[in-house]
Amino acid sequence: MPRQLSENAIGVVKATVPAIETYGLAITQRMYERMFEDPDIRGLFNQSHHGDTGSQPKALAAAVLAYAKNIDNLAALTGAVERIAQRHVGLNILPEHYPFVADALLGAIKDVLGAAATPEVLAAWGEAYWFLADILIGREATIYGEHAAAPGGWTGWRDFVIAEKRRESDVITSFVLRPADGRPILRHKPGQHLTFWLDIPGHAALKRNYSISSAPSDDHYRISVKREPQGLVSGWLHDQAAVGTILKTAAPAGEFVAPDTLERPLVLVSGGVGVTPLLSMLGALASAKPRHPLHFVHAAISGATHALGAEARALAEASGGSVRVTTFYETPGANDVRGEAYDEEGRVTAAWLAANTPLAGADYYLCGPRPFLRAVAGSLRQHGVPTEQIRYEFFGPTDEALAA
Repeated sequence: MPRQLSENAIGVVKATVPAIETYGLAITQRMYERMFEDPDIRGLFNQSHHGDTGSQPKALAAAVLAYAKNIDNLAALTGAVERIAQRHVGLNILPEHYPFVADALLGAIKDVLGAAATPEVLAAWGEAYWFLADILIGREATIYGEHAAAPGGWTGWRDFVIAEKRRESDVITSFVLRPADGRPILRHKPGQHLTFWLDIPGHAALKRNYSISSAPSDDHYRISVKREPQGLVSGWLHDQAAVGTILKTAAPAGEFVAPDTLERPLVLVSGGVGVTPLLSMLGALASAKPRHPLHFVHAAISGATHALGAEARALAEASGGSVRVTTFYETPGANDVRGEAYDEEGRVTAAWLAANTPLAGADYYLCGPRPFLRAVAGSLRQHGVPTEQIRYEFFGPTDEALAA
């Protein structure tokens, strides 16, 4: 059982909320600087989230603030805790790593707040950190145990071979991965991702995670990767990785997963490469012949960037009418034929969603770039869809630095 937070610690942490609101980003930036002085700790994290944009320190600063504000109402943070635990499992974070983060966090608070970081403040934040760390360690131990015990499951890193490499569009390529040992694999939950440990010549070890774009299987996974501008790993995968290349892979992880059963109609809405986890969901749910309608809505720039569209349409055709697919092209190309490659021109709008989906009568799963998610989720809320019926995933940093 996790240790209990003292009333004194709760009061002191809540009293620091104004300071966290003002200096939270500086604290998290300094925390990562301190942590990454140790190359072994640096190697635990996905460094693509710590580049010029500073997106991961910003995400962590928001998480630290949310924790401080809800320190006396931790039920409000249940979803965030599960996201962190799932991400940690993908990265193979272990209990022995937590003290390094504690030292970096408390040191950063002292560095940034100076004299305001009194012994009482540091003690309270240390207590709060370890309280949440114990919860995460316990949850992660459970997930690791489930992975080890499940048919085809494993912990740590396992070698997978690229068995097929297929170009899906001008910017997205798919990779079919089979276990190098030829043994069965863990059937993933539709929507989960794989984390990879990559040893690219001339670079320190790199970690990246990519959503599984195929339905659950006993013998292979498929990822579909977008080539990112300046993307070291995505560029290497597109240009250098080939059939026969071995990739070190952690077991599937992630809490953005398809429901086991549909309690009401389900609408899957994706933008760009956000199609990948939702196509995995579509493949699994369509084959089960759901008793409620399933609507798959995808937005792409044009046919040049649209990936996996034919597969989505084939799944709809094989569903016996329970699945409907609608594709938006923002700027169709000269060879893009409406009614064949796509259905609607422009962007997914509130008016279209209101006219073509059940709104409050459905669950919505969204995945794509942040601006796309903000627009779609905002439209749904404005039309009365309850927040608990909207789930989303975006590709980028989450609260991966633990206990935040």
